Amino acid sequence: MNRYQLVTLALAFLVTACLIGVGIAIGEKSPLGILGCIVVAFSLMGFGFSYKRKHMR
Repeated sequence: MNRYQLVTLALAFLVTACLIGVGIAIGEKSPLGILGCIVVAFSLMGFGFSYKRKHMR
């Protein structure tokens, strides 16, 4: 595995963890937790897409 694959794998795991966090926050009825996890998940996904675009050129 090269560095690009490791970074994208780590990002995928982090986004998945955030989405799991959304489920946990829903179970705990925590609107702040839901919002925070969604914001972090979208930020990580955006970074992943820009990272991919940068390395595909």
